[in-house]
Amino acid sequence: MKFEQKQDYVLFTSESESFNDFYDFFTANHKTFTQNSVFIYLSSKLNLQTSDISLFLQYADLHQKNGTTFVVIYQNVDVDSFPETFNIVPTLVEAEDVLEMENIQRDLGF
Repeated sequence: MKFEQKQDYVLFTSESESFNDFYDFFTANHKTFTQNSVFIYLSSKLNLQTSDISLFLQYADLHQKNGTTFVVIYQNVDVDSFPETFNIVPTLVEAEDVLEMENIQRDLGF
């Protein structure tokens, strides 16, 4: 488990096979980055349920209110199981595209 500051966002990466350990790590460190855009990269080694990923909804809402982007990156997910406002994509490139699109929307006043 680690996080790294990129130019436009903070990337949290799960390196363990325990979702609970990663989630605890994230919640302990997230408060430092509430004003930054945040990406969560969940390893495909994790056998996650929709309920696990849904734990991040509260953080997505917080970032939306702050005018920043929050994206979960996970390959094995049915995006239709989540609200449309919850950004969940299968790759880092797509997460960066979401960030760029949301920045454009904010610049245009949406």
